[in-house]
Amino acid sequence: MRRQPLLQHYAEYIDLPEHTRVVSLLEGGTPLVPMPRLAAELGGGFELYIKYEGLNPTGSFKDRGMTAAVGESLGRGARSVICASTGNTAASAAAYAARAGMRAVVLIPAGKVASGKLAATAAYGAQVLQIEGSFDKALELVVAISKKHPIALVNSLNPHRLQGQKTAAFEIVDQLGGAPDWLCLPVGNAGNISAYWMGFQDYGQGLPKLLGVQAAGAAPLVAGHPIEQPETLATAIRIGKPARGEQAMAAAEESGGRIIAASDDQIVAMRQRIAAEGLWVEPASAAGLAGLAQQIAAGTLDPSGLRIVAVCTGHGLKDPGSEPQTVVEASTLLADFNALEAAILGEQT
Repeated sequence: MRRQPLLQHYAEYIDLPEHTRVVSLLEGGTPLVPMPRLAAELGGGFELYIKYEGLNPTGSFKDRGMTAAVGESLGRGARSVICASTGNTAASAAAYAARAGMRAVVLIPAGKVASGKLAATAAYGAQVLQIEGSFDKALELVVAISKKHPIALVNSLNPHRLQGQKTAAFEIVDQLGGAPDWLCLPVGNAGNISAYWMGFQDYGQGLPKLLGVQAAGAAPLVAGHPIEQPETLATAIRIGKPARGEQAMAAAEESGGRIIAASDDQIVAMRQRIAAEGLWVEPASAAGLAGLAQQIAAGTLDPSGLRIVAVCTGHGLKDPGSEPQTVVEASTLLADFNALEAAILGEQT
């Protein structure tokens, strides 16, 4: 297992200023999990893998970018970082700022961020501020204040974030022994799909087609215009005006892929299906696979003989409240062997 900080491990492929400091929680190195049963259910005849980014230090892929953004900010003398967030960026910025001994301020849309993400952000010591407005408005505000005051912006508008996030593409190539034929992933603020495309290009060992998937209620790149009031239970991608939308559209087109939308029902069903194979992911993480299933069923993507990787961006503990089975109904038994045996055998019959 890799024990070297991520950016040092892939240093020859990373373009960061010389002043960048190492601020690491040993992010990256996440598993590429084969999903043969799910592939068979989707029609079979192809290899399917999940890149499980929920096993990063704060439970999401954001850590890859944050090690770069916070390290660069610290190296140029910044003492504070700021971001707008639907949750994962907030938790990651707070953790890496804490690691660097810096102050973190996060701005979130009131009532729109999952409790698990807020709890983590607070635990790392960040100042959390809510606004009566959307993520897009929050992003507008943090951009404005970072231009006026010496506080480093660490949203994906920060170009150093993408330098860190692109390392996931390197890892997939290393784990597979080459690039997959298709890469499927959720699209919210669109930094991640842009980073993956950059990563595959920079690594020079093959280029996949990209299938970016937005939630139907928050799909500005599919609609072709900003969504003023985006709505989806997949809170991590509830974004109506992606900061890197044009870059994401260009990446999808250059790859020969596309960006589509999946309904909340499709996302929830896929999240439950993924859990049935032992991986629990937050709702947005299931969007990539939900889109893949939709495309295969519609006959617009023939997976025969292909290797396909789906990126699951965050752990299920990030948003446990969205799970239909959040309240677990457990039978109460007498503390008796016979009662236990009857309960177990009864469920098998």
